[in-house]
Amino acid sequence: MNDEFQASRPPALAALERDSLAAGFTMASEPRTGALLRSLAASKPGGALLEFGTGTGISTAWIIDGMDSAARLVTVECEESHAVIARRHLGHDPRVSFNVDDGAEFIRSLGGRKRKFDMIFADTWPGKFDHLEEALKLLSQGGFYVIDDLLPQASWPTGHAPRVPALIADLERRSELVLCKLAWSSGIVVAVRR
Repeated sequence: MNDEFQASRPPALAALERDSLAAGFTMASEPRTGALLRSLAASKPGGALLEFGTGTGISTAWIIDGMDSAARLVTVECEESHAVIARRHLGHDPRVSFNVDDGAEFIRSLGGRKRKFDMIFADTWPGKFDHLEEALKLLSQGGFYVIDDLLPQASWPTGHAPRVPALIADLERRSELVLCKLAWSSGIVVAVRR
């Protein structure tokens, strides 16, 4: 079995990868992470999904590829230049709401939301290293909370490395979560709310 090769790729992925490379964007999720996100999204028919850190839309494309026609994705990116690429290739899909906003502010704005999210992919600091408590309050029972970039990488920004062990320890202490830690792809944790 070769987990590096995904026979089926989202339709917009090649164009997103090309435009991401041209823009110098190097923090895109790996294909294995994308394939996992697609599978998790497929397990939530009619689901409400949330992504922090759209980037240029590569992980967004994988999530969309797993969604059914009734599912909805809210995705948040703080850099307009990145979000432009994502919207160019994925903005035609009415199931997706693109938001250019500070992640922490966006999390706060969702505080009164009645319907919880069935899957949250936190691919940026807000919702992962910062404002974790508030993000987890948005997760439904049986919902997936997914984070990546937990194994050392040359592209990590300053301050990322020392925060990883503390984050994992925090998640491990939470009795309301069931964790699966994967030393695979870029390093992933999948947590499910009991």
